[in-house]
Amino acid sequence: MDYFLQSPPWAEFQRALGRTVHEKSGPGWSFLAVEEKNPAGKLLYAPYGPVAATLEAFDAALAALTDLARSCGAVFVRIEPVGAGLPAPGAAAVLRGRGLQPAPANQQPELSWIVDLERDFKDVLADMKPVNRNLYRNIHKKGVTFRSSQDPADIPVLLEFLHMTAVRNGFKPQSDEYLTQVARSLMPAGAATLFIADLEGMPIAAALAYDSADTRTYAHAALDDTHRKLSAGIPLLVTLIADAKDQGLKHVDLWGVAPEDQPDHKWAGFTAFKKSFGGREVAYPGTWDLPVRKLRYGAYQLARRGAQAAKTLPAKLRTLKSKLKATRR
Repeated sequence: MDYFLQSPPWAEFQRALGRTVHEKSGPGWSFLAVEEKNPAGKLLYAPYGPVAATLEAFDAALAALTDLARSCGAVFVRIEPVGAGLPAPGAAAVLRGRGLQPAPANQQPELSWIVDLERDFKDVLADMKPVNRNLYRNIHKKGVTFRSSQDPADIPVLLEFLHMTAVRNGFKPQSDEYLTQVARSLMPAGAATLFIADLEGMPIAAALAYDSADTRTYAHAALDDTHRKLSAGIPLLVTLIADAKDQGLKHVDLWGVAPEDQPDHKWAGFTAFKKSFGGREVAYPGTWDLPVRKLRYGAYQLARRGAQAAKTLPAKLRTLKSKLKATRR
């Protein structure tokens, strides 16, 4: 599978945001790493990278990242390795053995949901829930049509629906400026496509997808709540998947999902939505840090833990006071 966050178009987009991006490769490995800053100082971040074919290639990539970090003054390297014989179960021991330690939080999803397209599309449809197939085949009877665009001028359609969804569900989407730059950088290059559902010529839902060499990534989607009963988001996603198949892509990555044993997870709702399209779960080792300037990194970790402890202290004191009051009664 080809990972969009490690692709040349993503590197160009990051540069358009004014960031410094490094791209390097060797036998069986490659990485795209972005210079970032946090309280520790400068770091190199390789989202879903490095990409390596074998464990030996992964070691070579890690060595190249370390050399690069030293040359540009980075305190540590933050990675999310994929491939390299590093399945999620058991990967921790391999990574710790190479001096890596878990990052404070995962940057990218640790679990993703993949729809494979290297088969007849009727078999892809057969794996979906019947309601999804039926909506895809019949929603045109209700006056809903679908179109795709690689014109950045169309991105406001998605932005408007994202604003509606943010108000309705109480979440903070990516900024308009960020997504507008995504459109300007990636859509003319053919690396991003906006899919739009129209009701009698008026947009009612939109989804933005990113394409790498063999994979389409479902990135942002929202709809007009006024027409929610039409469930246009379902056939819109099937259309996105069908178009990926027509483009010769091998996979559609529906992005992050919640663990199956966590029904109360904040992603549980849209995890059920994504799984209704058939597919399989893919687990990654997560986000890991490789300290390069070890004393500086250690100080950063101590300061971070101290700040976390300070945040939780008031709650602990309140609990203690409650217990003391209870014992005095």
